[in-house]
Amino acid sequence: MPVPLTVVGIGADGWAGLPGASRAALREADVLIGGPRQLALLPEECAGERVPWPSPLRPAVPGLLAAHAGRRVAVLASGDPMFHGIGRTLSEVLPEVLSVTLGTDALRTDAQQAGALRVLPHPSSVSYACARLGWPVEDTEVVTLVGRPVERLAAALHDGRRVLVLSAGAATPAEVAALLRDRGFGPSRMHVLEQLGGGERERRTDGLAQEWAEPAGDPLNVVAVECRRAPGAPRLGAVPGLPDSAYEHDGQLTKRHVRAATLAALAPAPGELLWDIGGGSGSIAVEWMRTHRSCRAVSVERDPARAERIGRNARALGVPGLRVVTGGAPGALAGLPVPDAVFIGGGLTVPGLLESCWDALPAGGRLVANTVTLESEALLAEWYRRLGGDLVRLAVAHAVPVGGFTGWRQAMPVTQWAVTKDRPPRDPSEGVPSAGVPSALR
Repeated sequence: MPVPLTVVGIGADGWAGLPGASRAALREADVLIGGPRQLALLPEECAGERVPWPSPLRPAVPGLLAAHAGRRVAVLASGDPMFHGIGRTLSEVLPEVLSVTLGTDALRTDAQQAGALRVLPHPSSVSYACARLGWPVEDTEVVTLVGRPVERLAAALHDGRRVLVLSAGAATPAEVAALLRDRGFGPSRMHVLEQLGGGERERRTDGLAQEWAEPAGDPLNVVAVECRRAPGAPRLGAVPGLPDSAYEHDGQLTKRHVRAATLAALAPAPGELLWDIGGGSGSIAVEWMRTHRSCRAVSVERDPARAERIGRNARALGVPGLRVVTGGAPGALAGLPVPDAVFIGGGLTVPGLLESCWDALPAGGRLVANTVTLESEALLAEWYRRLGGDLVRLAVAHAVPVGGFTGWRQAMPVTQWAVTKDRPPRDPSEGVPSAGVPSALR
């Protein structure tokens, strides 16, 4: 076994706030790796070689660890290393480093990996902030903006909720206040907590987002937000089926009720990836990603103006990580990561599109396709005949004025086919499949 790599969490109070085990690990280390601010907190009795992290950090980690293989290495991290910290990166990279340094056949089991990495945590900034504010940690939403766009915060804004924002620096509080104002949450109360755990250096600033004019303070800060929606601001729920007015669009929009039914059929789960083919306004991909922060999506749209609009909608609704690919499918699908689910909202009759999407899905993957045309409906009916699944027609009518009375206005009905790939064909020996039937059945 190699010498264990030790990750030591350290707070703003530095050496004085460390327990005995953490101090011992830092004294005994041959190499001390961390940010310049963290390294400066250590006393001279920590005599190991001090190595600041390079930038960008993650690509440099394997080489840096390999260069010090066999030495006692201690890595400094702010607060809890396994909470939005360097601990996660090291736990992901270390097996690769071990394979290289110990031989290609020296793959580590989970137990061996655990033995090669030792983590000594310190209270996180979240724990400190909740303690100072009297907020239950389990009821507090946490959003990190470290290395991420401020628009991520928008998805967490709900009236009455408490949110802690992990800041990227001194400018973050002003950016948070501006986003709250833009999204209709100007009345929200903000608390900026600086140098948490730093004793006399701690500082707290309070105010309303709509009135925020504080100068930039200490870069080591957390922003706490008590969400309050302004009167008349749109209310966006936490489940699929946002109001159509929440989107910028040119008419190419999966309408609210059909959208909710479509997301139910796609059944997003944490960490899964969606291909949204024929993105239009991006509403399906946006609401897929809003179901859980770890959900990912790629929206494929051939029209450049619509592709740009998808990006704007994603940023406005709190999922700036939505990847937009400008191009026509199936050609634009080449090289995309394997999806867990595929939604086809346009271009069903393009030769090879359905087959390419089906072939790309792994076992257990879901495919959902919507159409309003007879030609595409006939194609879906053929695929349904061969593969089964669920074929439904969604019809929605809205009440509208009719003179002095009220009547129903029927929207165009939508035919929807949903299927899971691990379901066997209904009758694989039946007839000769027509064009467009998946190659696996030919």
